[in-house]
Amino acid sequence: MNSIFILVLLLSSNLLSSGNEVAAGGEVNQVCAKVYGLLNCNKEKCDAKCNDPEYVGTCIANISLLLKMKSTTYHLVLVVTFAYVISVMVDGSTRSNETLSSRRGLYRHKKHNGPCVAHNIIDKCWRCDPKWADNRQKLAGCVQGFGHNTTGGKGGKIYVVTTSVDDDVINPKPGTLRHAVLQPEPLWIIFSRHMNIKLCRELIFTSNKTIDARGFHIHIAGGAGIMLQNIRNIIIFNIHMYDITPAKGGMIKSAPHHVGVRGASDGDAICIFGSTDVWIDHCSFGNSYDGLIDVVARSTDITISNNHFVRHDKALLFGASDETPDENMKVTLAFNHFGKGLTQRLPAVRWGFVHVVNNDYTMWKSYAIGGAKGATIISQGNRYKAEHGAAKEVTHRNQAEKSEWCKWTWRSEGDWMLNGAFFVNSGNPHWAKKYKGYPLLRPEPAHRVHELTNFAGAALGCRVGLPC
Repeated sequence: MNSIFILVLLLSSNLLSSGNEVAAGGEVNQVCAKVYGLLNCNKEKCDAKCNDPEYVGTCIANISLLLKMKSTTYHLVLVVTFAYVISVMVDGSTRSNETLSSRRGLYRHKKHNGPCVAHNIIDKCWRCDPKWADNRQKLAGCVQGFGHNTTGGKGGKIYVVTTSVDDDVINPKPGTLRHAVLQPEPLWIIFSRHMNIKLCRELIFTSNKTIDARGFHIHIAGGAGIMLQNIRNIIIFNIHMYDITPAKGGMIKSAPHHVGVRGASDGDAICIFGSTDVWIDHCSFGNSYDGLIDVVARSTDITISNNHFVRHDKALLFGASDETPDENMKVTLAFNHFGKGLTQRLPAVRWGFVHVVNNDYTMWKSYAIGGAKGATIISQGNRYKAEHGAAKEVTHRNQAEKSEWCKWTWRSEGDWMLNGAFFVNSGNPHWAKKYKGYPLLRPEPAHRVHELTNFAGAALGCRVGLPC
């Protein structure tokens, strides 16, 4: 970082010496553009970071103030401060996208200077072992909840993705992610380096696959998303997914020996369609065209855990159609952090049974948990913090009179309500007797949610040979 700091220091000084009447935003973008241009960095990413108040909002405010002052001393302070901010941003360009990584996880990683710690039952199963890379497939035994039978590519060979290229959807090249997920046998898929993968069409999997991005920062962004259709036994681990867009249809390889016509994709980050035994863990999601995760068309036995969700309207949809009964759908939502810029569907549920346990809901604009068609929702040990001035009710029943929804089993047990948040209970308070034998994750006390979700998202920073 030192060389970057010096570079930005010189550029900043040069810009400021050319005139003090330039608007603060202009100064920021000029410096950022020059630095990123010299480093051959993506301009859109640069602009996004420069305009992200999470990074430089305070700095910009200081610039605006300091530019009104003529003192050389203040100019020097400005140059040094701003150079440091930009150098930190550039230094992170080969790391995970911090806007979409675990915001709180990154913050707490910086505060935590002691030995590796793991707080929840899933993380305790594999984290903090310095030899994790020697036995990656141990991870397959760590899933809890309804997806507990998921093993992904356990027992299969290691497949190393060596390139981020995705330019052939009919005959994918060996070494590409698309080629890996289409192979007929079980595979444990890892990566050779940091990658930004822009999918030109939806990424269609075959059964018995694990994507394990530990050790590198893997971003799937700016293109199509992932489709898990009529398959089983999938683990998706430690991926950043954001800015997912619809992709046009056409001829595409969707099985080892099948190429056929596909319709246009919806723009979901991950769509689980008619699939079973799926585990999505330690991923970061934000800003997709449609949903972040959809679970539809009789999919079941799914665990979504330790993820970080930000910047989206309708985030999680479990059961998409009134005409497709998903009574057998079972989903565990555990240890996730729902962060900034979320509006609703965290999740929204039709039919089925969803266990919402030990998640951290730090804000929502409309509601957190919605549903229809007699969905069963059990909320245990979560922390719900309503946003200032926004809707305070956690729950939202869709298109149903009270005489109908009062029969739906929606129960809050041991949840921690903050800032006026409240959960409207309905249905059978003795629900546990009916569902005895379900693999329900035992909730921890809600006051522990902050630490249980401390490392949620894809920003673990795992390095081979070190505790993760």
